[in-house]
Parts: sequence; structure tokens; C-alpha cells
Amino acid sequence: MIREVNLDEISDGKRYSANDLVKADCNDCKGCFECCCDMGSSIILDPYDIAMLSAGLGQSFDQLLQGKIELNLVDGLILPNLVMSKRAQATVMSQMYQNQEDKLKDVPKCNFLNENGRCSIHSFRPGICRLFPLGRVYENHSFQYFLQTQECMKNNRTKIKVKKWIGIPDLKKYEQFVLDWHTMIQEFQKKFGNEPSTDQIRDNNLFLLKTFFQTPYTKEKDFYDQFYERFQNAKQIL
Repeated sequence: MIREVNLDEISDGKRYSANDLVKADCNDCKGCFECCCDMGSSIILDPYDIAMLSAGLGQSFDQLLQGKIELNLVDGLILPNLVMSKRAQATVMSQMYQNQEDKLKDVPKCNFLNENGRCSIHSFRPGICRLFPLGRVYENHSFQYFLQTQECMKNNRTKIKVKKWIGIPDLKKYEQFVLDWHTMIQEFQKKFGNEPSTDQIRDNNLFLLKTFFQTPYTKEKDFYDQFYERFQNAKQIL
């Protein structure tokens, strides 16, 4: 999702690399789960997220679509995102919001939020969830991280290395994947986003969904090797 925002208004004005310290550590989010609430369709998933969710839950992409994820239009392309639901009601309210319980009780919550207000897929949670309250800014065929200052409600956050906060093995490989995926999605949007033919738009979206999401990633093989095989096929189309 492309956000047209002024970074000076939403961040601390700094850019971070994976080895930099950033004030993001919120002490394991104890007593708080607001960032898991009322996020609409904004937790967009990439192929790595889907591969990890499928492996962690033992479910195929089609099975995940039965209540765990959904498909929505994102800047002209159909992409998966986590589902928010009022069925996912946590029974333990944050102490931070004892006087605002209704604020959290009646809003949609992530379907992976358990009854104690904790993430049930924390070890294989999606990239956007891992980043928060960080974000990425893409410039000059690369990206850097930035700290969102108005999103996380936790006070007294401490400094932590960006790579430790994200907590993904082979971070360099992951960062290259994130950049390549972002670039390819942008190219697809530029090439096909204004396509006058509805059939062509449908076919392009079906190709992306089948190639990168619906076709399973084998746990016994390296994810990145499998992704880049598919990536090269998509680049030929572009």
C-alpha cells in the first residue's frame, strides 16, 4: 500500500538501518493490544507472510481464506490481508484503557488475537506486525526504516536494534525480498493499473494470486529460492 504522507509529521525525522538502535521496544506489549484492533484491511500480506502462516498453521492459502485472511483491492491489485472481526473479542482489557474499555470492546480485532489479548501467531506473525511501530520509506531503489511517533500508545519505550526488533532470520535476504516484491508490485500497478480491459485486469490479478500466493511454498525448500523462481516468470511478463 502506497501512503502519501509527510514523514516529518508522523516520525521522529530520522531514518534507520537494520543495525541502528531505535526507540521501539515496548516491553513485550504487556497490557496492551490496541495495534491489533480496528486496522481494517491495512495489514497487507506478502508471499513470505503467506508462506509462514501456511507453515505455522498447517493450512493452505485457500484454507486461510476461510476467516483468517481476505482479498481486497490495493492500488489496482488484489492482495491478501489479515481479517478484523468483532468475533475476536479479548476478555482481558488493557490497564492503559480501564476508563476506555468500550473503545476496545466494541471494535473489530485481529482474528489471531487470543482471549487474553495476545497474538496467537507471534512467532510467525506478518511483516507489518513485526515492524510496528516502524515503517519503511522507499527511495532510490532501496528502503530505510522510520519510527512512527503517533501510532503506538505505549510509553517509556526503550532502544533496540532494528534487526532484533524485526526478528527474522537471514534479514539481508528478507530485506532484498521485500525490496524486490515492492518494486515488482509497483511495476505491475504502473503497467496494468490503468488497463482498460476488465478481462486483462482480472487475468493479471489471477496470475499474481496463483503464482505468489495460491501455489504452495514447500517447507523443505528455501522460501527465497522458490520465490525467485516465480519472480523471474513474472518479470518476463513485465
